[in-house]
Amino acid sequence: MANFQIRKYQDEDSETVKELFTSGMNEHLPSSFMHVLKEPLTQMLLMCTFCSLMATSQSFLLPVLAVTLILAGIRQMIVYMFNGYIDASLKNDLNDISETYLRKNNSCFWVAESDGRVVGTVACLPAETAPGFLELKRMSVRRSHRGKGIAKALCRTVADFTRERGFSAVILYTSMVATDAQKLYEHMGYKKMSQFPVPEFFAKIINFTLIEYRLDLEEEK
Repeated sequence: MANFQIRKYQDEDSETVKELFTSGMNEHLPSSFMHVLKEPLTQMLLMCTFCSLMATSQSFLLPVLAVTLILAGIRQMIVYMFNGYIDASLKNDLNDISETYLRKNNSCFWVAESDGRVVGTVACLPAETAPGFLELKRMSVRRSHRGKGIAKALCRTVADFTRERGFSAVILYTSMVATDAQKLYEHMGYKKMSQFPVPEFFAKIINFTLIEYRLDLEEEK
């Protein structure tokens, strides 16, 4: 069992929390790129580009270069999409965590601390899309401290807080490429409720979706 404690966020944690959030989000770039490569539309685009240039240019180098440029463009668009989300999060709730989570009713932000270092975060607040529920947000555990029970403890902290406040369920949203997070939530008793595309134009093109999970506390064993 890892030596860690979970406590409420303090203002001096700000920069570490932002760094942890940013690094955690960037971990999903490779899996997102692989997801796009598996999409039929992407494969058709690459194949058509390669075959048409191969037939018209009588050169092997040109179609290879064109496919390489398309792949680079796709990756750059994914980076742009993720950076947009990261920037928006840093400018909104993560810009003033105390104001967003600690000074409002039925909201809180916790950090997991190990050897004096913040290694995990989680938060919750009233769900905008589901009145009467709380929403789990900003779950992240530093890569070096995963597999030690920290994420499970953070999940239980939110569930206990939600139960104490008299709410019947916790909901959360995670991306389709966050497979480790999905396994964690399902292990903790969350049920998949729906899956829907991210509204941004490029996300719709690449079929990038979010998954909604819900933990019904009255059914929790």
